[in-house]
This record gives sequence, C-alpha cells and structure tokens, in this order.
Amino acid sequence: MYENYMPVQVTDSPSYTLFGVDGKTAARTGVLNTAHGQIATPAFMPVGTHATVKGLTVAQLTELGADVILANTYHLYLRPGSNLIAQAGGLHGFMGWNKPILTDSGGFQIFSLSDTLKLDDDGVSFRSIIDGSQHRWTPEDNIEVQNELGADIIMQLDECPPYPAEREQVATAVRRSAEWARRSRLAHSVNSQALFAISQGGVFDDLRRESVNRLLEIDAQGERFAGFGIGGYSVGEPHQMMLESLADVAQALPADRPRYLMGVGNPTTLVRAVALGVDMFDCVLPTRTARMGSAFSSQGRLNLRNARFKDDLSQLDPECSCSTCANHSRAYIRHLINAKEMLASVLLTIHNLHYLLNLMREARFAIVEQRYSEFVANWENSPAVYDY
Repeated sequence: MYENYMPVQVTDSPSYTLFGVDGKTAARTGVLNTAHGQIATPAFMPVGTHATVKGLTVAQLTELGADVILANTYHLYLRPGSNLIAQAGGLHGFMGWNKPILTDSGGFQIFSLSDTLKLDDDGVSFRSIIDGSQHRWTPEDNIEVQNELGADIIMQLDECPPYPAEREQVATAVRRSAEWARRSRLAHSVNSQALFAISQGGVFDDLRRESVNRLLEIDAQGERFAGFGIGGYSVGEPHQMMLESLADVAQALPADRPRYLMGVGNPTTLVRAVALGVDMFDCVLPTRTARMGSAFSSQGRLNLRNARFKDDLSQLDPECSCSTCANHSRAYIRHLINAKEMLASVLLTIHNLHYLLNLMREARFAIVEQRYSEFVANWENSPAVYDY
C-alpha cells in the first residue's frame, strides 16, 4: 500500500498526486502534499474549532493517525485574535501541532447568524458573538486573517445560503461567491498555503453547474486553485437529494485536485460520497455525538445512556481496535456518563474519531485494490448503516 512507503514531502508549493481510481465507481485515492506533511485521501479531518479538538491532546490525535485537523477562522479571529496566533508562530506553534491544518473561512458561521449581518457585493459586516462588537470582512481581509493563522490549506470567503432558500437568493450567492473566489486568489500571496475555492448552488442543479463553471473560468485565467470545496450541502436538505446533486458536482470539478465536501461526517454519507469522487470531509458530528454519550459502531449508533448497557461488560465495539475499546467496557462508559465524568466524552471522542479515520483508511485500501464497489455493498448491507 502506497501509504506505507511514501517519503514525507515538505513543499513550499502544495501539490496533489492522484494514486488510483476505482474501476467501478468514481472513488479516488491520492496524497495532498503540504508544508507540514502529507494528507492521504480520502480523508476525514477532525474539527478543532478553537484550535483544539474538544477533549483531546495533540499527542492523542497523533496516536489516532489524523493527518490533518480543521480550525475555524471566525472563532479564532474573535478570540484570541489572529495577531496573537501569528506571534506564536501561527496555529502550529500556538497549539503544538506539527501536521497539516486547514482553516475554513468562517463564512458558514457568519451566515448562520443572519440576524446580525449586513451583506453586499464587497463583503460582510457582522457582530461578534462574544462581545457584540462590529466587524467587517472583505474577501481580502479574510485571506489576511488566514495568512496570520498560518494554516496549510485556506478557504475562500463565500456566501452559504440556508435550506430552503429561494432560487434568487442562491443565484446571488453563486455569483457573489465566484467573484469572492477571484478576489481571494488575487489577495493570496503565501506560496506555502493552498487556497481552495468553494462551489455553491444549493439544491438547484443548473446553479450548481453554473457555480463550478464560474470557478473553472477563474481557475483558467491565472494561478490555479489548489483544490475545491463543495459547500452548501448538509444544511437540511434531504440526504438522497444531496447525493444525486453531489455526483454531478464532483465529476465536474478538475480530476487533478482534491474535492472537499464541507461539513459532512455521517459514516454512511462518507462511504457514499467517496464513491462519487469526493476526497476530503470534515464535521463536528463525531465529537459532538461523543459528548452526547453516543458512539459510532459496526452495529450502528450506540446510545450509552441507554439502561441496556448498565451491566454490559463487553467491548464498546467488538470490531474496533482503538484504545477505548481495548481497555473499557460499555458498562464503564455508561457509568462515567451517569456520573458526569469528563472522561466519558474523552473516551467516546477517541473512539468516534478512530472509527471515521479507520473507515477512510479502509476506503483507501479498497480503492487501490480496485474493490471499492464491493466495499460499499458490504457497508450498505451491514448494521453500521445508520441515519445519525
């Protein structure tokens, strides 16, 4: 398997190498080279919104095998401030993580607070959720903040409409996001950072195509984008509707660069989206689910608050090799939950992240071995399929 013998490549110019494509699906596997190491794809990125994956140390994340983590530009800009983080040597120095980091632009967070923002073609004005102070971001401002944060992969500022949204609103977001992608690229000057553009379009197939076409036109006119985010999904639309639309979007994006489906972490969605040609994912679902006392498993979701686990001394997931499953029983974790011990969330977070990271690892093997269609079929017929 190529993962076992690739030399670690540190590069000032991020690049993507495609290693294989499954013969019966659109699933791909490759490696994204960054200044802080390599990201094997398909990849799930644990979310560390405030420069921390909730409950875990960087040593634990390293032990889990995470290639990359995600941090949030909006929250870090407000607290503790990008200037302080820059003084600490960027996010890597600030949090002590020496592997790749992706920062999202914070656009989703801003637009989810629609009652506090003012939007125009030049940028967005918004109010801090911390102290109510007023702020203004243009695409150029956003790039400057992400430069200070020092992530390996940065995302353009985009407009993310909610679901449902009127067609006119989505069409405006497509036009505006494309223009902001162009301006973000012009403002982008740090060669070691990979800039991703983001496509929008909601559930309107023609607007999805228009968004991709606009980005490809910009991409062809100068320095290429290092990859492409696929935004505006998993915001409330029916799951099947998302998958049907996603298939066309993924295939319309360039094959020589990574495709990143933003904000998706349902294990079943990951398996299906990889088959459509998606390479990267992120979501708070595994950590949030852990804090709610639930675990992903080969038997579907397990709610450890349930009384049926009170005397269950068996392994959390009999098919899992994580440290939680190796050392602790369902009954013990349920006891910790009922006792309101923070260790419950930590143990379940370790397990849930291991579950998704291992799922993507197995997917990469299946693609290289040209059996991803079989991998999907086995998944769909297993108890692990669950609507989280």
